Amino acid sequence: MEGRVTGIKPFGAFVSLPEGKVGMVHISEVSNAYVQDIAAVLHEGETVKVKVINISPEGKIALSIKQLLPPPERPAREGGRGGRPGGAREGRGSGPRGGKRPPRDDGPRVWQPKPPARSDNLSFEDMMSRFKSQSESKLADLDHESGGRRGGSASRGRRGGR
Repeated sequence: MEGRVTGIKPFGAFVSLPEGKVGMVHISEVSNAYVQDIAAVLHEGETVKVKVINISPEGKIALSIKQLLPPPERPAREGGRGGRPGGAREGRGSGPRGGKRPPRDDGPRVWQPKPPARSDNLSFEDMMSRFKSQSESKLADLDHESGGRRGGSASRGRRGGR
């Protein structure tokens, strides 16, 4: 829908909508590019096309201009995968142990927690045992990811107790 910018704040712009409603476009929803100063992009009185992305239970209307824009084009990588001629690494298969690698989106990798296990009316002791096992598993994963370089005040030679 179309609306008229009625106010500019450092965090976003207020837009007058049909039927006397007012919504806000957060600064992160103005453009596909980073916007440091919203006043450099939008001006009071300007007519803009907006998309309603949320209406809170209190009636606040969240708007987006960015979601109506075409997606930004990504620059093509030179030399195929990893910047090497020919794409994949030499002397290795295309995935772990030479198998096929699953398709990968080019978005950033974000850690996702595992869903909690169902309790199924376990006793307190059973739940604590499960919690301890999961905690140890998570610590082992962290230790593996960091290469065993977690912080601590004890040096390696003094770990064994005195």
